[in-house]
Formats: sequence, C-alpha cells, structure tokens
Amino acid sequence: MNSATNQWLLLIISLPTDSATVRMRIWRALRNLGCGSLRDGVYLLPYSSMQQQALRALAADTVREGGSAWLLIVHAQSEDENDAYRALFDRTGNYLELFKAFATARKTLTKLAPQEITKLLRKLRREYEAVREIDYFPNDISTQAEATWMDFVNVADKLLSPDEPHAINAAIARLELSDYKGRTWATRRHLWVDRVASAWLIRRFIDREAHFLWLESPDHCPADALGFDFDGATFTHIGDRVTFEVLLASFGLEQDRGLLQLGAMIRALDTGDGFVPEANGFEAILAGARQRTEDDNHLLNEMSVVLDLLYAHFSNNLQNSERQK
Repeated sequence: MNSATNQWLLLIISLPTDSATVRMRIWRALRNLGCGSLRDGVYLLPYSSMQQQALRALAADTVREGGSAWLLIVHAQSEDENDAYRALFDRTGNYLELFKAFATARKTLTKLAPQEITKLLRKLRREYEAVREIDYFPNDISTQAEATWMDFVNVADKLLSPDEPHAINAAIARLELSDYKGRTWATRRHLWVDRVASAWLIRRFIDREAHFLWLESPDHCPADALGFDFDGATFTHIGDRVTFEVLLASFGLEQDRGLLQLGAMIRALDTGDGFVPEANGFEAILAGARQRTEDDNHLLNEMSVVLDLLYAHFSNNLQNSERQK
C-alpha cells in the first residue's frame, strides 16, 4: 500500500434488524477485512481493486439480506485528514497481543510433543497472518513482529527437527548422474521440509533406484551411504543454499526453472530467506502428513505426490509467463 495514498473506499451500510445471525456474519466480514470505523455503519478501507471487490461483495450480501449499502470512492481533502484516516489502521495493539501469545507459547515449547508443537505453530501462524493481511500501512512494529515470529518458528523447528545442519563455505563440485545410480542415501528420520524435498529430488531426478536410510542420529550413517542434510554429510547446506539447492547445483539441474522455484520455496521454509506464496500451504500439508504417519517411507510417498504437483505448477506458471512476454 502506498503510504502517500489519499484515495479511500467508504462503505455505508444499514444492517437488517430482524436477523442477529446475518448482522454477526457481516460484522465479522468487516472485522476480517480490517475496516476502520468512522461511526456506526460507516466503514473505511484504503483503496485497492481487491479491497473494492471485497466490499462490493459485502454490500451486495447486505442488500440481499434486506439491508442497504452504498460503496463510494472518496479522497482525503488534506494531509491531516489523510493521517487521521491512516490512524484508524494502526495495528500496534494487534501486534502487542501477538507478542504476548508468542512469549507465552515459547515458554511451553520444550514441554510439548511434536504433534502439539505443529498444532501450536499452525494456530499462531493463522493469527499472525490474519494481522499481516490487514496491516495496510506496515511500520517498525510490523518489522519487529516479523522478526519475532521468525525467531519463534526457528525455535519450534529446531525442536521438531534436531540436528539441523550448519552451512559451510565450500565450492560445489559438478557430479555425473551416471555415477549415482542405485546408491544408498541417508538422512535424519522424521522428515521435514529440506529432507523430504531432497529425497524426492534424488528419487525423481538423480537416482530413480535410490535406497533410503532414515537415521536415528547422523552418527549412525554407514560409511558407504550418501548422507544428506546433516553436518558432515556428502550433501548439506553450503553458503546460503539449502541441501535441495546444493543437490540441484551438484547434478546440473539448475537449468530447470521449476526446480529452481521449488528450491526457493524450500529455502524460504528452511531458513526464512525470501517469500514464496505456496510455502505455507506446503508446510501445512507436510505437518498434516507427519501427524498421520511415523513411517518416513510412507511420508515420502505421500509428499512426493504434493511435490510432483508443485513442480508442475511452478513449471507451467513459468512457461505461461514466457509465452505472455
């Protein structure tokens, strides 16, 4: 949202009085959109086509239920008036509530089972993203909230996935696919983002006859196995690349832009570096899959379907973008 905007959407509604259910539904929709209230029945949002579409649908719903509604585009008449409108969208209070929730949850993390940590993460992620969605004028507290949230996620991820690898500084050697057929590959058990995606990549593009070992501890990796995604493994984090991206570079797969976009998604989830819209959905599906099974072979098979679909999605999007140029 442009901080200098002076264009606003004004919704004036009169709700039906004979249905408390309808009134509550419309009020909740207004709250979820983050509307500012000028007075009873008069609501404001910064102008955008998306906000306009949402308010238009809400106005139509109001009229359909027997109320009345007018949606207008208005302009602030002065900078002071514009600042007064912007003040209606100060989310400091919302973020302070989130800070309290993060602090309270963090005190309990070490006492929770993995399934409980995952459930708590999903709950807090929904609450955090709900505030971000209506934070039309981000400021310093928005930045602080993002840092606090990422810190909380990192702590939770370390509990869910202990023994996460530390990045090393090294050159990535180019390897021949023909030398890596029918090999044994090993990583830490209880697969999470980078490990499950790397295992999919290995089986799908590198070694279709791969045999996987899921290790209780990296120390248990056999000498003849190709370890991945742990300290001292054959393939692990190098520089700012996660294991998935190191595998791409090692086997010359970086020309595949669909795989590159998958790699960006894995890095965003694994390190917090960057943003890919599909990342949260993938993480939620993986968390759900982990709750359904403790068998990593079964988990890999289930998530391979998801990764196949995401790969097709990213590849098709890039092809469509190229055609439109």
